[in-house]
Amino acid sequence: MNSLDEIAARLQGYDPQSLSADAVGEFLAHLVDPVADTETVALADALGRVLARDLVSPLSVPPHDNSAMDGFAFDGAQLREDAPLSLEVVGTALAGAAWQGTVGPGQAVKIMTGAIMPAGLDTVVPQEVTTQDADGRVIVPGGVLRRGDNRRLKGEDLAEGRPALLAGERLGPAACGLVASLGIGELPVVRRLKVAYFSTGDEILSLGEPPREGAVYDSNRYTVRALLARLGCEVLDLGVVRDDPALLEAAFIRAADQADAIITSGGVSVGEADFTKAMMKKLGDVAFWRIAMRPGRPMAVGRIRRPDRSSVLFGLPGNPVAVMVTFLAFVRPALLRMMGAHPEPTLYLRARSTEALRKKPGRTEYQRGIVTRRADGVLEVRTTGNQGSGVLSSMVQANGLIVLHHGQAGVAPGDEVDVMMFEGAL
Repeated sequence: MNSLDEIAARLQGYDPQSLSADAVGEFLAHLVDPVADTETVALADALGRVLARDLVSPLSVPPHDNSAMDGFAFDGAQLREDAPLSLEVVGTALAGAAWQGTVGPGQAVKIMTGAIMPAGLDTVVPQEVTTQDADGRVIVPGGVLRRGDNRRLKGEDLAEGRPALLAGERLGPAACGLVASLGIGELPVVRRLKVAYFSTGDEILSLGEPPREGAVYDSNRYTVRALLARLGCEVLDLGVVRDDPALLEAAFIRAADQADAIITSGGVSVGEADFTKAMMKKLGDVAFWRIAMRPGRPMAVGRIRRPDRSSVLFGLPGNPVAVMVTFLAFVRPALLRMMGAHPEPTLYLRARSTEALRKKPGRTEYQRGIVTRRADGVLEVRTTGNQGSGVLSSMVQANGLIVLHHGQAGVAPGDEVDVMMFEGAL
């Protein structure tokens, strides 16, 4: 396990007082490690979990050559480009059981979608393509088919003895269906990541407390809890901790004793209580950053140490939008890595800005945006208006973040921009 100084030494131009967003991601990739513990869960409970080991297919899918549609199966060697083919229908093959007859030259079997292809047959003509003559023979027009058309080959989806899913796969609905197609009812998965969260500040009210002058209700606690729940983490909610050194130290120790990661909001900005930063450093190896980004400039990262373990710390800003932006940009990818999931690059949607966006090179900006599709199919994006980091309603209105990258300058109307969409993350 590398110290923060050792990680920093690997990064070219590392400057904790002016750190680029890309450098933050690279730093965190070195900071976090996947948890090692695994467990077995029923397939019905596997959605969102991370596969712990390669899943080797115990059978081929499909298990036999079969028909891709309703039609007539025959030997495709008889096809001619310039002449129709006349076939006598000698039976019907239904899905769920092999047809037991034999088929000779000039003959075909009526076949249903999914039915096993009879021996010696390799081509299916869709029923709607054919006509029938006065004797009831099926006529296949010349030039409409090639040998092997409309046949699904044994194992073309999954081959017996080959990996069907690889370790690190985060199991979605399609993966769960694939596992079921193999007749597998239980899966080895990485245990749920345990993440402790608490808010800090004397001005923070918990739900149920009466309003008081100068105080605000704690939205961050519920936002972060929901973000963690969507990731599939086990959330340890430690509530609101006052700006008291003893209370904060007790909260960090309690969190580190139970959790793989700790997330806090508030208390890491310039000018905020110095004892918070001193206490973090006393308990572990912690760095305090000023990130070249907007919103969300201040952030603390590191490890809180206990006698037999350590927990990764993410100290986020206090403003509600800044909390969500830093979580989506930095914390979420790091937690996925800790969960053992395959590292994935951020995927951006490209859309045309409907307005001018002012920006100078030298920092990354995340602006709340609303992506829509014009009648001609072109994707457009507009901002939600006021981009203040305390305007929580703007995150409800938005369906993504317009990402103006570190070296990027201002945007003119009609220019294409990158958008980090919220679907599946927020």
